[in-house]
Amino acid sequence: MSSGQPVKLRIFSLNCWGVHYLSQHCAQRYEMIGELLSREEHDLALLQEVWSEKDYLFLKKTLGSSHPHSHYFKSGVIGSGLAVFSRHKIHDAFLYRFSLNGYPYMLHHGDWFGGKAVGMVIVNISGLTAHVYVTHLHAEYCREKDGYLPHRVVQAWELLQFVRHTSSGADVVILGGDLNMHPQDLGNRLFRTYTGLRDCYTNTDKFDGCDEGVTLIADNPFTDKKELLPFDKGIRIDYILFKVIKWTLPWMK
Repeated sequence: MSSGQPVKLRIFSLNCWGVHYLSQHCAQRYEMIGELLSREEHDLALLQEVWSEKDYLFLKKTLGSSHPHSHYFKSGVIGSGLAVFSRHKIHDAFLYRFSLNGYPYMLHHGDWFGGKAVGMVIVNISGLTAHVYVTHLHAEYCREKDGYLPHRVVQAWELLQFVRHTSSGADVVILGGDLNMHPQDLGNRLFRTYTGLRDCYTNTDKFDGCDEGVTLIADNPFTDKKELLPFDKGIRIDYILFKVIKWTLPWMK
Protein backbone atom coordinates (compact mmCIF):
# COMPACT_ATOMS: atom_id res chain seq x y z
CA MET A 1 0.00 0.00 0.00
CA SER A 2 1.34 3.45 -0.88
CA SER A 3 2.20 5.65 2.08
CA GLY A 4 0.26 8.51 0.50
CA GLN A 5 -2.98 6.60 -0.03
CA PRO A 6 -5.73 7.88 2.28
CA VAL A 7 -7.65 5.52 4.52
CA LYS A 8 -11.06 6.42 5.87
CA LEU A 9 -12.19 4.86 9.14
CA ARG A 10 -15.54 5.18 10.89
CA ILE A 11 -15.33 4.45 14.60
CA PHE A 12 -18.27 4.16 17.00
CA SER A 13 -17.94 4.20 20.79
CA LEU A 14 -20.82 3.95 23.26
CA ASN A 15 -21.52 3.25 26.90
CA CYS A 16 -24.63 1.10 26.45
CA TRP A 17 -25.89 1.53 30.02
CA GLY A 18 -26.71 -2.15 29.97
CA VAL A 19 -27.30 -2.79 33.67
CA HIS A 20 -30.39 -4.96 33.75
CA TYR A 21 -33.01 -4.09 36.40
CA LEU A 22 -31.29 -0.72 37.00
CA SER A 23 -31.11 0.76 33.50
CA GLN A 24 -34.44 1.44 31.84
CA HIS A 25 -35.50 -0.10 28.52
CA CYS A 26 -32.40 -2.30 28.05
CA ALA A 27 -33.98 -4.54 25.43
CA GLN A 28 -35.21 -1.61 23.35
CA ARG A 29 -31.85 0.12 23.68
CA TYR A 30 -29.95 -2.88 22.30
CA GLU A 31 -32.41 -3.21 19.44
CA MET A 32 -31.79 0.42 18.49
CA ILE A 33 -28.02 0.05 18.85
CA GLY A 34 -28.11 -2.97 16.56
CA GLU A 35 -30.25 -1.16 13.99
CA LEU A 36 -27.98 1.90 14.00
CA LEU A 37 -24.76 -0.08 13.63
CA SER A 38 -26.23 -2.21 10.85
CA ARG A 39 -27.27 0.92 8.98
CA GLU A 40 -24.29 3.23 9.51
CA GLU A 41 -21.52 0.78 8.49
CA HIS A 42 -18.87 1.81 10.98
CA ASP A 43 -15.60 -0.05 10.63
CA LEU A 44 -15.40 -0.65 14.37
CA ALA A 45 -17.87 -0.42 17.24
CA LEU A 46 -16.33 -0.15 20.71
CA LEU A 47 -18.97 -0.82 23.35
CA GLN A 48 -18.96 -0.52 27.12
CA GLU A 49 -21.39 -1.72 29.80
CA VAL A 50 -22.56 -4.71 27.80
CA TRP A 51 -22.88 -6.51 31.12
CA SER A 52 -24.97 -9.42 29.88
CA GLU A 53 -23.46 -11.98 27.52
CA LYS A 54 -27.00 -12.54 26.27
CA ASP A 55 -27.04 -8.92 25.06
CA TYR A 56 -23.66 -9.40 23.40
CA LEU A 57 -24.94 -12.50 21.60
CA PHE A 58 -28.03 -10.57 20.48
CA LEU A 59 -25.82 -7.87 18.95
CA LYS A 60 -23.54 -10.49 17.43
CA LYS A 61 -26.51 -12.06 15.66
CA THR A 62 -27.97 -8.70 14.65
CA LEU A 63 -24.64 -7.48 13.26
CA GLY A 64 -23.69 -10.76 11.62
CA SER A 65 -23.76 -9.23 8.14
CA SER A 66 -22.43 -5.73 8.80
CA HIS A 67 -19.84 -6.61 11.48
CA PRO A 68 -19.06 -10.32 11.15
CA HIS A 69 -16.11 -10.22 13.57
CA SER A 70 -16.48 -9.54 17.28
CA HIS A 71 -14.97 -10.19 20.68
CA TYR A 72 -16.45 -10.09 24.19
CA PHE A 73 -14.02 -9.46 27.05
CA LYS A 74 -14.79 -11.36 30.24
CA SER A 75 -13.49 -10.12 33.60
CA GLY A 76 -14.48 -9.89 37.24
CA VAL A 77 -17.66 -11.19 38.82
CA ILE A 78 -20.08 -9.83 36.23
CA GLY A 79 -17.68 -9.21 33.35
CA SER A 80 -15.83 -6.19 32.02
CA GLY A 81 -18.78 -5.06 29.91
CA LEU A 82 -16.42 -4.48 26.97
CA ALA A 83 -17.14 -5.67 23.44
CA VAL A 84 -15.79 -4.97 19.96
CA PHE A 85 -17.63 -5.43 16.68
CA SER A 86 -15.64 -5.13 13.48
CA ARG A 87 -16.09 -5.23 9.73
CA HIS A 88 -12.50 -6.45 9.55
CA LYS A 89 -11.07 -9.73 10.78
CA ILE A 90 -9.83 -9.72 14.36
CA HIS A 91 -6.41 -11.38 14.39
CA ASP A 92 -5.77 -11.26 18.13
CA ALA A 93 -7.40 -10.09 21.35
CA PHE A 94 -6.14 -9.45 24.86
CA LEU A 95 -7.52 -8.10 28.13
CA TYR A 96 -5.75 -6.29 30.96
CA ARG A 97 -7.63 -5.83 34.22
CA PHE A 98 -6.81 -2.75 36.28
CA SER A 99 -5.21 -3.44 39.66
CA LEU A 100 -7.16 -0.75 41.52
CA ASN A 101 -10.90 -0.61 40.96
CA GLY A 102 -13.14 0.65 43.71
CA TYR A 103 -14.17 -1.06 46.94
CA PRO A 104 -16.09 -4.34 47.31
CA TYR A 105 -18.12 -2.92 50.20
CA MET A 106 -19.52 -0.13 47.98
CA LEU A 107 -22.21 -2.45 46.69
CA HIS A 108 -24.43 0.32 45.34
CA HIS A 109 -21.62 1.52 43.04
CA GLY A 110 -20.65 -1.88 41.73
CA ASP A 111 -17.44 -0.92 39.90
CA TRP A 112 -15.37 -3.44 41.86
CA PHE A 113 -17.59 -6.32 40.75
CA GLY A 114 -17.34 -5.30 37.10
CA GLY A 115 -13.61 -5.86 36.86
CA LYS A 116 -12.83 -2.63 34.99
CA ALA A 117 -10.26 -3.28 32.28
CA VAL A 118 -8.93 -2.44 28.84
CA GLY A 119 -9.46 -4.77 25.91
CA MET A 120 -7.28 -4.81 22.82
CA VAL A 121 -7.88 -6.28 19.37
CA ILE A 122 -5.59 -6.30 16.36
CA VAL A 123 -7.16 -5.82 12.94
CA ASN A 124 -5.83 -5.25 9.44
CA ILE A 125 -7.52 -2.39 7.60
CA SER A 126 -6.51 -1.78 3.98
CA GLY A 127 -3.00 -2.97 4.68
CA LEU A 128 -2.69 -1.09 7.97
CA THR A 129 -2.14 -2.96 11.22
CA ALA A 130 -4.45 -1.31 13.73
CA HIS A 131 -4.22 -1.89 17.47
CA VAL A 132 -7.65 -1.02 18.81
CA TYR A 133 -8.42 -0.52 22.50
CA VAL A 134 -11.73 -0.26 24.33
CA THR A 135 -11.94 0.68 27.99
CA HIS A 136 -14.16 1.96 30.77
CA LEU A 137 -12.62 3.64 33.82
CA HIS A 138 -14.07 3.98 37.31
CA ALA A 139 -17.05 6.30 37.65
CA GLU A 140 -16.71 9.63 39.44
CA TYR A 141 -20.13 9.74 41.18
CA CYS A 142 -19.44 13.04 42.97
CA ARG A 143 -17.00 15.60 41.58
CA GLU A 144 -16.89 17.70 44.75
CA LYS A 145 -16.17 14.72 47.01
CA ASP A 146 -14.48 12.34 44.62
CA GLY A 147 -13.28 9.39 46.65
CA TYR A 148 -12.34 7.50 43.49
CA LEU A 149 -9.96 10.05 41.96
CA PRO A 150 -6.85 8.00 42.95
CA HIS A 151 -8.44 4.93 41.38
CA ARG A 152 -8.98 6.65 38.03
CA VAL A 153 -5.49 8.15 38.03
CA VAL A 154 -3.96 4.71 38.68
CA GLN A 155 -6.18 3.20 35.99
CA ALA A 156 -5.12 5.93 33.54
CA TRP A 157 -1.46 5.23 34.37
CA GLU A 158 -1.88 1.48 33.87
CA LEU A 159 -3.83 2.16 30.67
CA LEU A 160 -1.09 4.32 29.19
CA GLN A 161 1.56 1.76 30.12
CA PHE A 162 -0.49 -1.01 28.53
CA VAL A 163 -0.99 0.97 25.32
CA ARG A 164 2.68 1.96 25.13
CA HIS A 165 3.91 -1.60 25.58
CA THR A 166 1.43 -3.26 23.22
CA SER A 167 1.31 -0.82 20.32
CA SER A 168 4.90 -0.90 19.07
CA GLY A 169 4.03 -3.02 16.02
CA ALA A 170 1.01 -0.96 14.98
CA ASP A 171 0.60 1.39 12.05
CA VAL A 172 -2.28 3.12 13.78
CA VAL A 173 -3.53 3.09 17.36
CA ILE A 174 -7.19 3.72 18.24
CA LEU A 175 -8.74 3.91 21.69
CA GLY A 176 -12.39 4.43 22.47
CA GLY A 177 -14.35 4.35 25.66
CA ASP A 178 -15.89 5.98 28.68
CA LEU A 179 -12.90 7.39 30.55
CA ASN A 180 -15.08 9.10 33.17
CA MET A 181 -12.67 12.04 33.06
CA HIS A 182 -13.10 15.59 31.85
CA PRO A 183 -10.64 16.69 29.12
CA GLN A 184 -8.33 18.51 31.56
CA ASP A 185 -8.48 16.03 34.43
CA LEU A 186 -5.12 14.73 35.65
CA GLY A 187 -5.56 11.16 34.45
CA ASN A 188 -6.68 12.30 31.01
CA ARG A 189 -3.72 14.65 30.59
CA LEU A 190 -1.32 11.96 31.79
CA PHE A 191 -2.68 9.44 29.32
CA ARG A 192 -2.60 11.70 26.27
CA THR A 193 0.81 13.16 27.12
CA TYR A 194 2.61 9.86 27.58
CA THR A 195 0.94 7.96 24.72
CA GLY A 196 0.80 10.76 22.17
CA LEU A 197 -2.79 9.84 21.27
CA ARG A 198 -4.85 12.67 19.83
CA ASP A 199 -8.46 13.53 20.57
CA CYS A 200 -10.68 13.11 17.50
CA TYR A 201 -13.01 15.86 18.69
CA THR A 202 -10.30 18.52 19.01
CA ASN A 203 -8.57 17.44 15.79
CA THR A 204 -11.55 17.39 13.45
CA ASP A 205 -12.40 20.09 10.93
CA LYS A 206 -16.07 19.12 10.95
CA PHE A 207 -18.15 18.23 13.99
CA ASP A 208 -21.94 17.92 14.03
CA GLY A 209 -22.48 16.68 17.57
CA CYS A 210 -23.46 18.44 20.78
CA ASP A 211 -22.00 21.78 21.81
CA GLU A 212 -18.48 21.44 23.23
CA GLY A 213 -18.55 17.76 22.35
CA VAL A 214 -20.40 16.77 25.51
CA THR A 215 -21.26 13.08 25.72
CA LEU A 216 -23.22 12.93 28.99
CA ILE A 217 -25.97 15.26 27.89
CA ALA A 218 -28.20 17.26 30.21
CA ASP A 219 -31.14 17.02 27.79
CA ASN A 220 -31.04 13.22 27.85
CA PRO A 221 -34.17 12.16 29.80
CA PHE A 222 -32.24 9.26 31.33
CA THR A 223 -29.56 11.56 32.78
CA ASP A 224 -29.72 12.54 36.45
CA LYS A 225 -29.21 16.29 36.12
CA LYS A 226 -28.06 16.55 39.75
CA GLU A 227 -24.96 14.58 38.78
CA LEU A 228 -24.05 17.18 36.15
CA LEU A 229 -24.01 20.23 38.42
CA PRO A 230 -22.49 22.75 37.86
CA PHE A 231 -22.22 21.76 34.17
CA ASP A 232 -25.56 22.85 32.74
CA LYS A 233 -25.07 21.51 29.20
CA GLY A 234 -23.43 18.25 30.21
CA ILE A 235 -19.91 16.88 30.37
CA ARG A 236 -17.48 15.18 28.01
CA ILE A 237 -16.21 11.93 29.46
CA ASP A 238 -16.32 9.64 26.40
CA TYR A 239 -13.52 9.73 23.83
CA ILE A 240 -12.12 8.34 20.62
CA LEU A 241 -8.36 8.87 20.55
CA PHE A 242 -5.89 7.96 17.83
CA LYS A 243 -2.26 8.02 16.80
CA VAL A 244 -0.81 7.35 13.36
CA ILE A 245 2.59 5.70 13.57
CA LYS A 246 3.03 4.91 9.88
CA TRP A 247 1.34 6.27 6.77
CA THR A 248 -1.42 8.86 7.05
CA LEU A 249 -5.12 8.73 7.84
CA PRO A 250 -6.47 12.14 6.84
CA TRP A 251 -10.09 11.26 7.62
CA MET A 252 -11.27 9.66 10.82
CA LYS A 253 -14.84 9.83 12.05
